[in-house]
Amino acid sequence: MQYQAQSGGVIGMTDILAFKHLTKQFGKRKVLDDLSFNIPRGHVVGLVGPNGAGKSTIMKCILGIYSYDKGALFFDQQRITASNVKVMSSRTGALIESPSIYPFLSGWQHFKLYSAPKDNVARIIKLLGMDSYIHQQVTAYSFGMKQKLGIALALINQPELVILDEPMNGLDLMATLDLRRIIRSEVKRGTTFIVSSHILSELEKISDDIILINNGKLVFQTTLKELQGLGNRYYLVTTDDNEKAMRLLANSGITAELRENAVLIDNTTDNLTNSLKILLANDLHLDDVNHQEIDLETATLHFIKESKGGVDHD
Repeated sequence: MQYQAQSGGVIGMTDILAFKHLTKQFGKRKVLDDLSFNIPRGHVVGLVGPNGAGKSTIMKCILGIYSYDKGALFFDQQRITASNVKVMSSRTGALIESPSIYPFLSGWQHFKLYSAPKDNVARIIKLLGMDSYIHQQVTAYSFGMKQKLGIALALINQPELVILDEPMNGLDLMATLDLRRIIRSEVKRGTTFIVSSHILSELEKISDDIILINNGKLVFQTTLKELQGLGNRYYLVTTDDNEKAMRLLANSGITAELRENAVLIDNTTDNLTNSLKILLANDLHLDDVNHQEIDLETATLHFIKESKGGVDHD
């Protein structure tokens, strides 16, 4: 299975954010390596990768928490520098790692600290289902309730860009549904989201685009629809001797992968028809031929395995 990695090109009017050849090092360790990609305005972009791939570093560079060593970062077509990063931060909301909250204030008092518009406060509270406890001190909140407060604070001043790092942590099923609903509600209002999560099944339900990072490098950037469409290209063929099938196909110049109980064949150039002819001509019995289902988890695991090198740590 192959997929061409895309990198950021010319910054378009529809892009809210662009990384251009960004490099970041901690000592001799390179955590972002010549990284380029664009974030389309009004999209939910899922940021995916193994632990230590560079996801948190990307988010912290966007927010100005980390500087970078080489390259450029553009927000709304304006290059972000140390002198104007505060302009960008005023148009951005974020929840990274754990919410910054005061335990002896109530959720409502937190909103007052932000001088947020009252109508937006009421709307966010309702969408996240926080009505029943919003006036309680945060010391009485469960982990999930604190997480929802952190998400609410990231959204409360109607930012253009929202960055959420592992927002599903600590959320039960209903709270996760609330999160999905509020993200979609804010996207309709023009907000752009960058969301990182290890719960890939949930990320798949909310994302328009996927960016996969490994070892600080871009592995691929694609729309979720394009990623899911890869399933139409690949077939799983099960025979009575899959290892022999692999040898026959390799000798015929056909690229295939040996899976646990089947052979994976890319059908972009009629490989499937040719492969089946070869297998049958060599007296192999075909037990099954099926489309390979491609979900975000399957694609991520495959492309991480395909990308070179080990995993650093953020």
